[in-house]
Amino acid sequence: MQKIPSLNTDRLLLRAPEDRDVDAYAEFYADAEASHFYGGPKTVNEAWNRLARDLGHWHLRGYGTWTLESKADGRIVGGCGLLWPGGWPRSELTWWIASSARRMGFAKEASKAVIRYGYDTLGWDLVQTHMNDKNTAAKALVLSLGGVPIAREQFPDGLTRDVYRLPRP
Repeated sequence: MQKIPSLNTDRLLLRAPEDRDVDAYAEFYADAEASHFYGGPKTVNEAWNRLARDLGHWHLRGYGTWTLESKADGRIVGGCGLLWPGGWPRSELTWWIASSARRMGFAKEASKAVIRYGYDTLGWDLVQTHMNDKNTAAKALVLSLGGVPIAREQFPDGLTRDVYRLPRP
């Protein structure tokens, strides 16, 4: 089994997902507004399945989503990483942030570390992301990271999305 690396930022420890993270996942996915663009709301069991998917992605692809743990108090503030679900045309930078931790810059801080990991550790030529056109908060974050549209494509869920290239921070 592959060891999942940890990353550090000023305020966050990006670490491997663990079973003890299920409460944070469940809280996020129970919030219909917060999880709307992530397939929510979801039951506790469905949130656990998402946690298991995040962990399993590491073993299937060699990269995935980290749990974001606040260095200040140890609480779980979200998740961030690189995913490429089976059947999807592209990889993507993805993140979710707990409602109580929003608008504190955690998504941007974690995203920069993950983008750097994609380029420097994985050796990717392109780190990219895409989102539902209605997800204006995600689009604002991507633009603040220097994201540049490179394509518009239809995805397996039937949505057409802009795809953004993300520069090395």
